Amino acid sequence: MTIPFLANQSCNQITYMSVSIKPLADRVLVRPAAAEERTASGIIIPDSAKEKPQKGEIVAIGEGKTAENGTVVKPQVKVGDNVLYGKYAGTEITVDGKDYLIMRESDIFAIL
Repeated sequence: MTIPFLANQSCNQITYMSVSIKPLADRVLVRPAAAEERTASGIIIPDSAKEKPQKGEIVAIGEGKTAENGTVVKPQVKVGDNVLYGKYAGTEITVDGKDYLIMRESDIFAIL
């Protein structure tokens, strides 16, 4: 599968055509996984009944959270990690027709 954007891990930044997104502080940019089309028994799920996916891939990360003593705590996730997050976590954004979520690192439950 060809990915239509460039992920630059050295500066934790996405360049998508002419749009550049760099999350701030401890925020991460996640590309949600596609919603399930069928149940385990093979029943096709209509669009109106599909649930929001709760997993996705990290596309960009911020520099990290600043602690009370002034040091920057690096994020535990990295670009390319597949993660689980809360059902209503983050803010949905659309960039050039692609849907993303931007959320705090603390909204992520686990790395798959």
